[in-house]
Amino acid sequence: MLNKNRVLVAMSGGVDSSVAITKLNEMGYETIGITFKLWETIDPETKMKKNSHCNSTEAINGAKMICDRLGVHHYTINEMDSFKKYVVDDFTNEYLKGRTPNPCVKCNSYVKWGNLIEQANKFDAYYVATGHYARIEKSNSKSMIKKGADKLKDQSYMLWHINRDLIDRTLLPIGDLEKEEVRNYAKKKNLETSSIPDSQDLCFVMDGDYRNFLNRFMPEKMERIKGGDIQNEDGSVIGTHSGFTNYTIGQRRGLGLSNPEPRYVKKINPISNTITVGKKESMFSSVCMTKHINWLVDTPEFPLKALTQIRYNSLGSTALIEKINESYLVTFEEPQLAITPGQSIVFYSEETLLGGGIIEESNE
Repeated sequence: MLNKNRVLVAMSGGVDSSVAITKLNEMGYETIGITFKLWETIDPETKMKKNSHCNSTEAINGAKMICDRLGVHHYTINEMDSFKKYVVDDFTNEYLKGRTPNPCVKCNSYVKWGNLIEQANKFDAYYVATGHYARIEKSNSKSMIKKGADKLKDQSYMLWHINRDLIDRTLLPIGDLEKEEVRNYAKKKNLETSSIPDSQDLCFVMDGDYRNFLNRFMPEKMERIKGGDIQNEDGSVIGTHSGFTNYTIGQRRGLGLSNPEPRYVKKINPISNTITVGKKESMFSSVCMTKHINWLVDTPEFPLKALTQIRYNSLGSTALIEKINESYLVTFEEPQLAITPGQSIVFYSEETLLGGGIIEESNE
């Protein structure tokens, strides 16, 4: 039997995970801090190794200082191979297919939760914990993920892909707090990480430009991607693009088109090497398809109505979910702007996270 009073806490060196482990200590848990080294790259100017934002030397030192303050052990574990396999390779492959991925979702499910549980077992810890803004509640002896109290910071959207069986072993200590409360708590406790700003970019894309990352990470494949035609929805050619990986669904700027009315990227076809654009009103769609939904509750009966989000921090819209063979047809009550293949589609019943999947295509 694993020790239910022992918690392995994922620490990024930021304020959220620092407050999470501090609060758990106050609650009487025996905590152990752990930081995963996920990625490093070569700075093109200095030729020196450079760690990703969330496990830089400063971040690791920040996590260690918090653990030292609390008198608990801290460990740094190398998970770069796992991160490359499940996150970076998937990220690059999706762009080569003309899709827009959600790397944080894959990182949470495969790298963080999967490896956290593996390490927790080694440390005889029943629980793992993170600094995510989401909550876990029990109903009829089953654990469920719910939206965080801070609606602007809620991160439940990013947790739909984790293994349902691991929810019961997960603690989310700051899910009931708003960001300002977390900052104030950290300042009150004089935590060394209290003023560290939130990371806004992908942790492995150092300069925030995914195009530069793709060119550095897989130069030979990127060199084979040539420019092609930009066309209207009727198929007429109205311009040229610099390579389909340089564009995302919904993009308006940087198309090099001179239209009196703005055009937006509507479709990316890597096979024909074409970009299709349309006016804003044509970017709305009421229907999309998804596959491989991961349910975090007992598999519901269909058709199912659920609050549905197609991007992080969106308000969502009620949609009808119908199961068709191994796929799911999602029909929105209100048309959605720029439904993007490769992005996560996530389902809720009020505050409860039901599950989610990956958008395969949108139907006009």
